[in-house]
Amino acid sequence: MAQLDALLRHLRHTGGSDLHLAAGLPPHARVRGTLAPIAGLAPLDGPTLLAMLKDVAPPHLWPVFLAEHDVDFAYALQGAGRFRVNCFQQENGPAAVFRIIPETVRPLESLGVPPAVERLAHLQAGLVVVTGPTGAGKSTTLAAIVDRINETSARHVICIEDPIEFVHRSKRAVFSQREIGSHALTFADALRAAIREDPDVILVGELRDTETISLALLAAEMGCLVFSTLHTNSASKSIDRLIDAFSPEEQGHVRLMLAEALAAVVAQVLVPTADGTSRVPVNEILLKTSALPNLIRDNNTPMMVTLMQSSRAMGMQTMDDHLEQRVREGTILLDDALRYATDRARLEKLRARP
Repeated sequence: MAQLDALLRHLRHTGGSDLHLAAGLPPHARVRGTLAPIAGLAPLDGPTLLAMLKDVAPPHLWPVFLAEHDVDFAYALQGAGRFRVNCFQQENGPAAVFRIIPETVRPLESLGVPPAVERLAHLQAGLVVVTGPTGAGKSTTLAAIVDRINETSARHVICIEDPIEFVHRSKRAVFSQREIGSHALTFADALRAAIREDPDVILVGELRDTETISLALLAAEMGCLVFSTLHTNSASKSIDRLIDAFSPEEQGHVRLMLAEALAAVVAQVLVPTADGTSRVPVNEILLKTSALPNLIRDNNTPMMVTLMQSSRAMGMQTMDDHLEQRVREGTILLDDALRYATDRARLEKLRARP
C-alpha cells in the first residue's frame, strides 16, 4: 500500500487527474489532459499490482472483482484526497485507474461554465442531463450545481452514485448519499426507493439502462428535479441516446415522456488553455422552451441546433458557438478548438481574421 499511496500523493502534487496502473507497464499519470509514464518507475508485474489493489479495495468488493473482473469503488488517502477507482482485468493481467476527486466542491464561478449552468440549480422540476466524454468534468460540474442548491434552498437532495464521489455536507439542504453496492443493489433499485423518500432533487450518477431512464423520467414528471449524466458529445445525440435505449415499440411513449420532462442538456468538453497550464470547459446548452417538446415529439433533433442558435439570449449555445468564443477571447488555441468542432469550416475562418 505504501507504494500505491506514494503514487497517489505524486499525482496530487503534480496536479494530475488520473493514475493508470497496468501489469507489464510503468505507472502512468494524466496531467492537464496528457497521459505519460511517471519518470523513473519500472513496469509493474501482475502479482505485485494485484496485491496493491487488494489492499485498498473494500473487503466486500474484492470477491466481486475476482468473479466479474471489473469493480468500482472509492478510496480515501489522508493528505491526498479521495479517488474514484476502477479495477479491471485486461490482456496482460490486472489494471486500474484512480481518478482524483477534489476534497472540496469548487464554486460554479471558478469552473468557467456559462451563467446558464448556474441557473439550473434554481429549477424546481425536470430532467437535466450533463453529457460528455470520460474526463470532461461532468461530475465536477454537477457537484457544483448541487452545492449551489445546498447553499440556496432547503430541499431534500438524494445522490445515487457508483461510487460516491463528492461528499456533500448539509448547509440549507438535507442530503442522502447512497452508493451502489453498499447501500443499494442497482441504480434502478435506489431510484425506485428515492421516489418514496420525499425527494426534491435526485442526482443519479449515470443513466445506464432503460429501467433507470424510465424511473428518472417518472421522477421528473412527478415534480422532482433530476440530474444525471450520459457519454455523448452533443445535446441532440443525448436525446437520441435516451430514446434509442428502448425498443421500437416503446420509443413513442418514451419520446412523449421525455418531451414533457426534459429541462436541459449540457454537453461539456475540457480543452487545453492557450498557455498550456490548465483546461477550460466548453459547453453546448439546450434549455426547455415552448418549441423543444414539439421537436422531441416529432423526432426533429436536427432542428435543435437551430433552436440553440436562435435562443442565445436565453443562455443557449452550440458547442461551436462556445469554441469560437473561447478562440476569439484567446482562452484556447484554434487548432485545439478544431478537434471538438462540428463545423470545422466555420472555425477555420478565424485564421483569416484581422
